[in-house]
This record gives sequence, structure tokens and C-alpha cells, in this order.
Amino acid sequence: MSSNNERIVDIDVSKEMRESFLEYSYSVIYSRALPDARDGLKPVQRRIIYQMGEMGLRPDRGHVKSARVTGEVMGKLHPHGDGAIYDALVRMSQSFSLRLPLIDGHGNFGSLDDGPAAARYTEARLAQAALLLNESLDEDVVDFEPNYDAQLTEPAVLPAAFPNLLVNGASGIAVGMATNMAPHNLREVVAALQLLLKNPDASLEEIMEVLPGPDLPSGGIALVGELLTEAYNSGRGSFKMRARMSVESVAPRRTGLVVTELPYLVGPERVIDKIRDAVNAKKLEGIHNVVDLTDRENGLRLVIELKTGYDPSSVMEALYRFTPLEENFGVNNVALVEGRPQQMPLKALLSVYLSHRLEVTRRRSKNRMDRRKARLHLLEGLAIAVLNLDEVIEVIRSSDTAELARQRLMQIFDLSELQAEHILELRLRRLTRFSVIELETEADTLRKEIAELEALLANPTLLKTTVSRELEAVAEKYGDARRTTLIDASGVTVVKKNIAVTEIADSPTNACMNALGQVFKTETIPQDQTASGYRFFETSLRSDVGLILSNGAAVRVHVSDLPSLTPGVSGNIPSAEDFIGVKDASVVGMVPWKLTGQYALGTAQGTVKRIEGELPDRDEVSLISLKELDQVVGIAEASDESEIAFVSSMGNLLVFDAKSVRPQGLPASGMAGINLTGGRAIYFGSLGSEAALVTCSNSSLALGDTDPGSAKVTKLSAYPRKGRGSMGVRCHRFLKGEDQLYFAKIVGPEFAGVDLDGNPLELPGIDERRDGSGVSLGSYLGGVN
Repeated sequence: MSSNNERIVDIDVSKEMRESFLEYSYSVIYSRALPDARDGLKPVQRRIIYQMGEMGLRPDRGHVKSARVTGEVMGKLHPHGDGAIYDALVRMSQSFSLRLPLIDGHGNFGSLDDGPAAARYTEARLAQAALLLNESLDEDVVDFEPNYDAQLTEPAVLPAAFPNLLVNGASGIAVGMATNMAPHNLREVVAALQLLLKNPDASLEEIMEVLPGPDLPSGGIALVGELLTEAYNSGRGSFKMRARMSVESVAPRRTGLVVTELPYLVGPERVIDKIRDAVNAKKLEGIHNVVDLTDRENGLRLVIELKTGYDPSSVMEALYRFTPLEENFGVNNVALVEGRPQQMPLKALLSVYLSHRLEVTRRRSKNRMDRRKARLHLLEGLAIAVLNLDEVIEVIRSSDTAELARQRLMQIFDLSELQAEHILELRLRRLTRFSVIELETEADTLRKEIAELEALLANPTLLKTTVSRELEAVAEKYGDARRTTLIDASGVTVVKKNIAVTEIADSPTNACMNALGQVFKTETIPQDQTASGYRFFETSLRSDVGLILSNGAAVRVHVSDLPSLTPGVSGNIPSAEDFIGVKDASVVGMVPWKLTGQYALGTAQGTVKRIEGELPDRDEVSLISLKELDQVVGIAEASDESEIAFVSSMGNLLVFDAKSVRPQGLPASGMAGINLTGGRAIYFGSLGSEAALVTCSNSSLALGDTDPGSAKVTKLSAYPRKGRGSMGVRCHRFLKGEDQLYFAKIVGPEFAGVDLDGNPLELPGIDERRDGSGVSLGSYLGGVN
């Protein structure tokens, strides 16, 4: 049953939809999504800045809860929900979103990878730059309009003492249109504005000489060229943003790409996720790991560790291709001009802002002039009253009403209504305190200021000079150096669709570990290796070598990562320990990682172990399980036909057949090698043809390098062989005061000694006595090759 008050109206649905959609689109375009070209603010942003100014939330005041700000703005000016207001407030506080933040936030205002805390947890106040936007609002510089319920008024645009739209950029999606404007450097934008003030007909090429391109909050690299020029010329175009990356040694024997700046609005977590996705999808090769070392003290630091053998430049290009380390910024300069959306070239953006500032300056100057004229008018009336004080008092006393007193003062002293009213409003004691000289001094000052303001308003050139000077002061105080590096796209290799991550080209080379334990690669082998003090083995750039540590581990090193050195040419190379970053162990040998034969290890407690086959495909592997306090002292090739040997610190030598040691797996702990009745094994190695034994003895009580001791060289053929597990035979008889061998090594028919600094050290000739004593040395023996 229908009500008698029911009213049904038949409408055309299509017409209603068109009209409703148009109203909605107008509302979104004009009231929400697009910035005004003059102050660069959307309505919600403008209302936040204005209302916070009205609340007195200046930079020198304390922060207040963000919820209070959003409540004030929503209740008085912007009835579209607190969510939209808080989102706008948050963005204006983020240094990674705006080149010159407008809100000083306190608390969690989010990051590139995470959102902010709720408004009830954060606090805010205006930043210094926001004061420039509100500057001179009380001087009738802009028009005010009613708020949504006509109870209050709000500015239609802010005075904007700096070019906010170009400096901070803008983004927004309206209905049927969108805007996306890049941030720029304040100093460069001001330079462009000053250029246009001097020469309004300046070309885009001239403008781009002082404003060459965007300057993004995150820094990075921008690839600019014809596309950016087109964007500046038409208001629509694009440019590429790239992360700032450098090739560094990120760990011992590990090269990496270190990212210190990312493209605009790209977060490190997003980059890491995309890299891992690309690696899993087999789009990216050569990446070992990605580590985020970002912190507040050092800023962004994203380390992309590379696998050995891959060319960093090709990996870098692939990262640009498949990850957000390179992003495209689509320029779409759409803003409101006189209330209508327009696609705006760079020069138009600059010109609209200049017109706004010239109008603001003109209105401000007129307001100041009017105020000074009004004050001067009152001062002239006060001067008349002070000169005729008794008569003025008598006129007021004899008048029955205030209205009659005002009329009589105007008639008798030829005053205006304002002057007469001002005299009547003053208390008598204040009127009597005025000095004619003081009034005249203030009046003269006002007349001078009025004349200056009149000259300013009458001279367009002077008005432009004032605007230019004020902009320069703003740039000087709030501007900073450019963050984004601009690279002409024509000078950059264009990234092709199919990026191939190339490995380093393979070529023959030689790996070396010298007598002092330093490792390097070289293509040149001296004819006289003995004189050089080096010994080499052939390999290639894409091969791996294993550095054997005293703790029983083998560390894989790519040959291409070894430092290069030409024998005979001076150069600083690190020790093997420094090269791989090991502090609690020493390097005792170097072998090819792909073992083609059998190798044996000897330990300080006399244990021997033989291994065979390729080592596992890992960066580090344990070759032997060591007993407590034991350590590896050497590694050597040990085929079934070879002989291997131990030398103990007590002066004993044991030579036995390698085939007496059966090969074992990596987890095994080996078997008995030499039977030590005292001391420890100091050397383990294999015998070559015409081998000799070099030994050095001294006192174990000697401090530092004060006792170089004595050296002895004996052919190994002089010593009898013993079985594995025996004590061996004496190879060096100690002199008086000596009780240990501190050095022992089996060498070939040609050898050379070096001291601890790598300088040549002369060794004694061959001693035919197998257990004879040594010959005194002038310096410690550091090594023999």
C-alpha cells in the first residue's frame, strides 16, 4: 500500500548517468586530484597547510597529534574523510617523496616499502618550506572563498613564495586524465624563473641551460635526451631513472655491485624481491646473493654479490633490464590554470608561477601602502589634536553626546570622520603622552615607505626585480646541491631486449704462491724462476684454485679474482690470508680446485691423509677432521709412485712411500705419519728428482727475530727411507744454544732463499753430512722456492 506523500519521478537513466558522471568528474578534477599551477597544491594539501598555519603549528612550536590536524581540516575545510587528509599529510612529510618536504613529521611516517603508523600515533607541525607557502596571507595577497558549509573562508590559492609545483612535483589520477610531474632542484628552477623575468621570450633551449632536468629526492641517475626535451616542450614525455651502482670488492675474493641510490619511489625490498624472482626464473645469471645493509647512519647500501667469473658490467645491464633498478618516469604535466585543467610545457609552468608571484607581490605592496596611508592619516589628525589639546578637551567636555563631539571636532579642526573617531577612542592619558616630534618622525617614515611602494606599483621592472630578489633569497636559504646525475641518453649504450650476462673470457694464465705466502696471477713467467723467488702452475682465468688453510679447510678462489703482478715489477699484493679475509688460520698451500690426481696433507701432530677426486662445488670445504690443537702444515701431490716426507721441530726427517697411505674421504681424520717423541711437525711435502732439504735452527727462547740461527742444505738422497709411523732419522744437529728447527722445506735442484721482507738471502752450499750442523745466517729465513 503506497503512501499518499509518495512522489515518483520518471527520468531518463542514460541522461542521469551522463549528468551524474560529469558532476563527479568535475568534482574529482577540480576538488581532489589535480594541483593548481600557481601553488602546486591539491585542495586537500592546501587546506592542510593553511589550517596548520591557523593552528599555529610553526616549526618553532611543539608537534601535535596528526589526528588533531586531520580532525581540524576535515571539520572546517575538507569533509571527504580523515583517510585522504592523513595520506596527503604523510606524503608531504616524506623526504623520499618531496624534494622539499612541507610537513615536519615526528614518528613513523612510513618508508618506500611500508606504510605509516596511524594518525593517533604520529605527530606533525609545519616545515620551514610550508611557511613560504603561507607567507603574507594576512596582506590580501590572494582571494578567499567560503568553505563547504559557508561558515568559514579559505584561500583559493596560497601565496607560494617558492615554485612548489616544479620543486616537489605532483601525481594524481582524476577522471579521464592524470598528472605526473617530476621534482626539480630549487636553485635551478629559481634560475629559470629569473631568466624569464629578464627575457620573457627565452627559448626552451635557453631555459634548459639553467634547468637541465629533474632532480629527484632519491638522487640516482636520469637518462635524458630527446624524450625529456619533448616533455618540456609539450608537457608530455618520459625519461629513464637508474640506480647509482658501483663495482666494489664486497668481501674477500668476492666482487659485488653496491647500490647507494635508487630510482624515485623505488624501495630496496621491492628491488630484492624482483632480483630473486628474476634469478629463480633464470632471467638473471651471475648473482650469488643480495644483502641490504641500509641503516640510518650510512643511508642506502644494497650489496649485490656476484658469482666469480662474471663480468660486472653485463650483470649490471641485465639488472637494469629485469629489475626496478631502472624505471621509466612518464611526464604528464597536467595542472589547473584559472580553474581549468591544461597540459603544460615547462615554460608555461614557469610563466604561470611568475604571473602568480607578480600578482601576489603587487597586491601585497598595495595592501602595505594602503595600511601606511591609513596610519599616516591618523597621525596627521593626532598631530592636530596634540597641538590643540586644551581646545580638543574643551570640545569633548562641552558636547552632550559622542556623536556631537565627533561632528564638532570635524568642523572646528577640519578632521575627517576617521581622525575624529580615533581621537575620541583614545584615552586622555594616551593623548597627552604623544609628542609632536615623535608623530612627525613616524609620519616622515611612513611617507618615505609610501613613496617607495607607489614607485614599485608604478614600475613593472621594479616589481620584477623585487620578485627576482625574493626568489634568490629563498633559493639561497632553502636550496641545495643537485642529487640526480643527468646523462645524455645519446651517450649511453641502449639496452637491448635480450641481455646476455657474459662470463669473463677464458685465457691461459699462471697462478703463483710465493715464498712469503702471497698469491697472484701472471701471464709472464721469468726464464730464471730461481732468481725471481717465485714458483708457478699453469691454469686459466675461468678456473678455480684452492687455498689450503692450517685449520684443514680449502677455500675456493676464482683465478680471475687473484691480483695481477708481473714478476720483476714492483707492486703491492696482499698476503693469502688478507686476500681471503682469514684471521684465525694461515695459508699453507695452493692447489687446483679440480684435482686430477692424488694429494696428501700432513699435520703438526704427525697425521697424514691422502685424498683424490674433484673437490665439492662449494666455496669452502673441510679436507680433514683435526684433533684438538692440531693444524695442517702442508699439502703435496702424492701419487702411488711418489714419496712424501715430514720434518719435525726436533730435527727429524721421515721419508716414506705415498702408497702406504690409503686415500680417504673428506670427513676422515687421516692416519699416523711420523712418530713424534717431542716437538711438532713443521713441514710436510713431496719429493722431486734431485731434491734437497733446507733446514734452519735456533733457540726456542729467542725473542722476536733476534736469533736467525743457522741454515743447512742437504741432498735427500743422503737420508735412508723409513716406514710410515716411525721416528725417521736426524737431519740437523743443533749447535750450542739451539734446540729447535724453525724452518724446513724440500726444494728442487735450483732454489733461492728470501728473508722476512722478501729480499734475497744467501744460503750455504750443499752439506754432504746428513746430520751435520748449520751455518750462521745474517737474517731470518722467510721462505725458499
